[in-house]
Amino acid sequence: MDELLDDLQSKIKDGTYPPGSQLPSGRALADTYDVSQSTISRAVARLREQGVLVGRPGRGVFVAETIRL
Repeated sequence: MDELLDDLQSKIKDGTYPPGSQLPSGRALADTYDVSQSTISRAVARLREQGVLVGRPGRGVFVAETIRL
């Protein structure tokens, strides 16, 4: 899971996922990284705990407007 976290953080840093942007769905990320959706859920939860991502009920997961990586 560390590689997944590193890659997501890298994509946020390089602007692939800029602040305020919505991440692809859990299913899409699982397919992209060839991991289970539960692995994606754990990675997203960790990034949410760190304040990198925010969840918006009924809308999805977004990159926080203000982040410190």
